[in-house]
Amino acid sequence: MVIDATFWVAISFLIFIGALVYLKIPQKINELLNKLILDIKNEIDESEKLRQEAKVLLDNAQNKLDTAQTVSNDILQQAKKDSDHLIIEMNDKFHKSSEIKKSLAENKISQMKEAALKEIKDVSIKIAVDSVKKIINTSVDKSKLDGLFEKNLEETKIALKKISS
Repeated sequence: MVIDATFWVAISFLIFIGALVYLKIPQKINELLNKLILDIKNEIDESEKLRQEAKVLLDNAQNKLDTAQTVSNDILQQAKKDSDHLIIEMNDKFHKSSEIKKSLAENKISQMKEAALKEIKDVSIKIAVDSVKKIINTSVDKSKLDGLFEKNLEETKIALKKISS
């Protein structure tokens, strides 16, 4: 049997492998790899939990956003309704107020017209009485006095009729 370099390489390889097994290097490498695999698994599991939590939080936030949007739309619609009702109410109050003011103005005008007519009548009567007194004081003839009285009385009646209409 010839012992050559290949034989010695094979022997040294077996000794190397035997030393590795004796020093439990493959077992330590296996434990190290298992530990790394376990750490990676734990990180994956934790990241999965975090993803699930983030999804739940996102869903909650989306629900709150949807609810807030719905509530804000409801508030806007209610505000529009309230403003429409307020505008209608203010418009009605304005029209009622203007009708009341118009009615008061018409009443005041009517009262002023009546007061003016009464004053004109009073002044006309006073003028007629003064005319009669003047005629009586200056007149000598009773027939003249009666004629003037009738004439003034007719003029006064005509003037009062014109004023009344």
